[in-house]
Amino acid sequence: MNQPKLRWGIANIFSSANNTIIHITDLTGAETFSKISAGMMTDKDRDGGSPYPAVMAATKAGEIAKEKGINAIHINVRAPGGILSKSPGAGAQPAIRALARLGFRIGRIEDTTPLPTDTCKKAGGRRGRRV
Repeated sequence: MNQPKLRWGIANIFSSANNTIIHITDLTGAETFSKISAGMMTDKDRDGGSPYPAVMAATKAGEIAKEKGINAIHINVRAPGGILSKSPGAGAQPAIRALARLGFRIGRIEDTTPLPTDTCKKAGGRRGRRV
């Protein structure tokens, strides 16, 4: 049984409440194979962060990368981080599932959300935002 040679890439998935961006590069990150956002898949601005456009974007980005010879990927998932949300948006997990369904061999899934060591003060003052 002769297995095909693995050509690795990195899928960087940035997922916030408003959008999901899938960026597939080579291992060094120097060459971009595809970069698609969920906002490009829908005509309604409010739907950019939802799961279905994220699946469509991941499928399109994965197909473009497959055409260029990538058949195995490492996945980096990132949330906005810093003083913003530390958890990825609703489109991150469906995007990972869509890439797996395309037949990519998945190496590792890593969370690369930037975490502050010391941070700026959150907006809103001492007693928080009063509504």
